[in-house]
Amino acid sequence: MSTRDHIVRGFKATLVSRAIYMVSSALLMFILARVLNPDGYGALYWAIGILAVVQLFADLGLGKSTARYISEYGEAGEGQIPHLLKSAIAYKLIILSVVSYVLLLFHEQIAVLLGDPGAAPFLAAGVLFIIANSFNVFAQIVFQGFNRLEYSAAVQAISGATRLVFAVGFVLLGFGAIGALFGYIVGYALAGVIGLALLYRRFYGEYEPAENYEEGLSRRLLEYSVPLTATRSANVIDKRIDVVLVGVFLTPAAVGFYQLGKQIVDFVLAPAESLGFTISPNFGEQKAAGQLEQARQIYETSLTHTMLLYVPAAAGLVLVAEPFVTMVFGADYAGAVPVLQILAGFVVLQAITNLTSDSLDYLGRARERAIAKGATSIANFGLNIVLIPTMGVIGAAIATVMTHTVYVAVNVYVVHTELSLRLARLGRAMGLVCAITAVMAGAVWIVTPMISSLAMLFGAIALGTATWAVLAVASGMLDLREVRAVIR
Repeated sequence: MSTRDHIVRGFKATLVSRAIYMVSSALLMFILARVLNPDGYGALYWAIGILAVVQLFADLGLGKSTARYISEYGEAGEGQIPHLLKSAIAYKLIILSVVSYVLLLFHEQIAVLLGDPGAAPFLAAGVLFIIANSFNVFAQIVFQGFNRLEYSAAVQAISGATRLVFAVGFVLLGFGAIGALFGYIVGYALAGVIGLALLYRRFYGEYEPAENYEEGLSRRLLEYSVPLTATRSANVIDKRIDVVLVGVFLTPAAVGFYQLGKQIVDFVLAPAESLGFTISPNFGEQKAAGQLEQARQIYETSLTHTMLLYVPAAAGLVLVAEPFVTMVFGADYAGAVPVLQILAGFVVLQAITNLTSDSLDYLGRARERAIAKGATSIANFGLNIVLIPTMGVIGAAIATVMTHTVYVAVNVYVVHTELSLRLARLGRAMGLVCAITAVMAGAVWIVTPMISSLAMLFGAIALGTATWAVLAVASGMLDLREVRAVIR
């Protein structure tokens, strides 16, 4: 199978799983927002934000480090893979045990320290949340290292669907926000168990263990997890610590507004995340084979098509944010509108990040990525502390966009140093994308003031999509033959 066919196959599997996951996430977001008031919705996701920070210490960068070495040794030295998996699982169990015990011991003190003693039950239940989600994510990432994305896709789809069923079920039974958290736990636990079972039956037994474990490989596995941990820590600061700080400085309702905006953005970003997750293992394989020209072609084509989709999507999001939020989630969530409009800029930036960051890990440039992510995340933390008390919930959104702009610029520069990107060609493509966006935005802007119902809202979205499609095909930016190839 050619590299292109392999990428298309992986992209299809990943996109389907992302579709299931994001549709289930959208339904979960819609139902919980309707059933829980903004205070309850905010309390749930504030607790999940805190648990995501704690999860850093439970996961470190072991999953990504394991995937990186599996990708490397899959080309030569397959006998080391069973030893790698044993080491990774052993490290993970030790670290999880320590972190879970500490959280269970000090959950009440942590809740008091953060200014909300009522969050203590969420943090106690969070011990189960961390364990379940840790193995759920680990299985997905390790399958990525094997470049068997259909398995990774299946685990993610299972986690999304089961989380929806149990979270909504527990809430409707009257257990409120804490019931929703237990729904997350059950969903992640089922996905994790299935993922580990697949890993053991389909892959662990497939490789004959080498007689000797390569000297120093276990140590390198742990060492490479250090920059990945730094990067992951910075990711959590970008994606979660702002939610925590909004809860510390403002109200649970403000957390609900901010979280709703971020969840909508995550939904929009699903295709870019799928593409980045699909192509990144190929960079490691092609670098090992000395085929950097092919790696450059893949990255440039992927970046161009990603921007063709996400620059217009971000513009459309700004224009339809108000009618969309108030009609779909209710007037009580109108406070999420300015957050969503500001985070539209983050949509473009994160689309580039989804395409680039994992690729740097497989190119062996995790250290540079970690430094950039660490620096911008510290800046993001500082800006949040300054802007949230002075500007409210939109201050957190502004801080996210400002710092992520710097991070994206550094990421693309590091990729350029590895692959020698054709910058002039990329610049011309981006100019054409912006021109298409301007025409599309003008069409949507004319229609938006006429919106008086949900049907009219979707009419405006449809008009913008049709305008984009016609211009993209007419300009040559979108090749319908390639679209048909992906669909097939």
